[in-house]
Amino acid sequence: MRCFLLLAAALSSGVSAQTYNPTERYVTAGQDEPGYRGWYMASPRNPIEVAALNRYLEDAGVADVLPTWQVIRTASDWQRCGQPAFQVPPTSEWPHVVQTLRYIREVVVPAVGGVEAVSAYRNPLLNTCAGGARASAHLGFYAIDMVPVHELPRAVLMERLCTIHNRRGKAYDVGLGFYPFIRFHVDSMGYRRWGIDPALSAACPPIVRDKDAGNVGQPLSQVPLAQPPVQPQPQPQPQPQPQPQLQPQSPQPVQPAPVQ
Repeated sequence: MRCFLLLAAALSSGVSAQTYNPTERYVTAGQDEPGYRGWYMASPRNPIEVAALNRYLEDAGVADVLPTWQVIRTASDWQRCGQPAFQVPPTSEWPHVVQTLRYIREVVVPAVGGVEAVSAYRNPLLNTCAGGARASAHLGFYAIDMVPVHELPRAVLMERLCTIHNRRGKAYDVGLGFYPFIRFHVDSMGYRRWGIDPALSAACPPIVRDKDAGNVGQPLSQVPLAQPPVQPQPQPQPQPQPQPQLQPQSPQPVQPAPVQ
């Protein structure tokens, strides 16, 4: 019995060590929930602005879709860019996120399960530094980037979201984009689609018009999933220069000294 319990504990430990963490690639310390608490208390203005945004989302009927603290996450590169990890957008931008949240609740979650937001509003400085599109939907609080809470292979995630976007995306007038690994994007700036893996592009072709060129993410073909390590190239070794061969000199005959 004791051996059985030890084995069960070991197996449980192994499982917990491999617990799925959907935000591992996208959220660093300081942009997680403890980081939010620190940011919230760092300025007396922050609680006031968060409460105002939360009331607005409640009045719009979408406060239950995602926690408000996730909806004000900025960008994964916040630290590198020297920008805040959380930021309440200007009030003029708040209406834009309402339709995005409706689509997440009514279409995305039924298709893939719960999601966690990893990026929403970005101020212009952060958007430029993070490599966002020049007219990114994040600038106007139209967009939310998410990851699924429950583990899904990328191909399955993409297939489910593409299928439902084909059926219902136009009615909501929302855009759908995919980034490396399991991160995806939903916005309310218009019906379009990008970042689809080539294997799925026949059933789920990209939808990007000329006018959309400045507000969609970089094509997947230009965003490799992993950069292979660069192997140092061997440096050519200098070839030794041939040294001239010295010919031995013939000994000169010794002339006898003249007899004095």
